[in-house]
Amino acid sequence: MSTVAVRTSPRRKGVGLGLVAWLLGVVFFLPIAWMALTSFHSESDAATNPPSFGAALTLDGYREFFGTGGGASPWPALVNSAVASLGSTVLVLLLALPAAYALSIRPVKKWTDVLFFFLSTKMLPIVAGLLPIYLFAKNTGMLDNIWLLVVLYTSMNLPIAVWMMQSFLAEVPVAVIEAAQIDGAKLPTILARVVAPIALPGIAATALICFIFSWNELLFARVLTGVVAETAPVFLTGFITSQGLFLAKVCAASLVISLPVLAAGFAAQDKLVQGLSLGAVK
Repeated sequence: MSTVAVRTSPRRKGVGLGLVAWLLGVVFFLPIAWMALTSFHSESDAATNPPSFGAALTLDGYREFFGTGGGASPWPALVNSAVASLGSTVLVLLLALPAAYALSIRPVKKWTDVLFFFLSTKMLPIVAGLLPIYLFAKNTGMLDNIWLLVVLYTSMNLPIAVWMMQSFLAEVPVAVIEAAQIDGAKLPTILARVVAPIALPGIAATALICFIFSWNELLFARVLTGVVAETAPVFLTGFITSQGLFLAKVCAASLVISLPVLAAGFAAQDKLVQGLSLGAVK
């Protein structure tokens, strides 16, 4: 009997953990499902308390978001968000890869102090540096310029990217790099053809996180942009008014704006799991 109990105990434990994982997944998914359902309701039905589950479905919220109802078009804001997010992510990867290489495969002296310095730059609240950045942008004519956001998002995500990629690149076999050096490969070739393919899951995970942070950023975009460089989160806040109902329109806009992040996460989910687990087991 004791042998049977010992054999079934891990199975029961696995089933219990699976049920807990499913329960947590459902809890986190419910707000998204509720937002999606509300986006297909009319404003009057979306504002009822308690909410009406069986209300008639309509596409009015999406028509309002895409400007077919006479409102502003969201496409310039979506394009601006794509340019700022993708551009800053590419720059972050180009800068973080050699920095992480220097801190992991070819570590510099007191490399732990360097990593702490990178991470300490994230300890200052963004709002604390907002006024100097605004004055700089105003005096240099960079207000309402999408390339200013590219630079700011790059500096915002670079410390996290270096910290993450340092642990990923630490798993790259040094023997492979030494073999490439014996064959006469220079540092750019080693980074591009040896280190990057091996650490691709970690690079993909870093890129996805940086893209999400850049796409969702609101404070810089709200203060430093106007009409020309308006991003999707700023465009979304325009649906919130002090007069009238706006819940269905906001839910429709939120769902559409979230789709690029959800699509990127779904497409890179295998690389994300591999990258985040890389280096976890020594």
